[in-house]
Amino acid sequence: MTSARKAAIAAYKERKTIAGVFVIRCKATSETWVGQTPNLEKIQNRIWFSLRQGSHPCRSLQAAWAAHGSDSLTFETCERLEEEETPYILDALLKERALHWRSRFNAEAV
Repeated sequence: MTSARKAAIAAYKERKTIAGVFVIRCKATSETWVGQTPNLEKIQNRIWFSLRQGSHPCRSLQAAWAAHGSDSLTFETCERLEEEETPYILDALLKERALHWRSRFNAEAV
């Protein structure tokens, strides 16, 4: 293995993930879903993949995807959280902030 490849792998492993709260909106129906994640960079791909497979656990989001297609859904970050906290505190903070945003947007959990 080359030293450049080793360095790239080490940098990938050491990069910080950004936790936070996100919102998905349906343009066609004005429905809104809010969720939390320890990794904002990866969550949209994970959700869109499960929606394409027809296997997302949130039935209303899956129904909106089926009825209106991917172009009618938007994904936005509501809030980013610092990773300075312990995993336990970060998890509790994510849940608290997601509740706040769900209430603010009158949204379902995703």
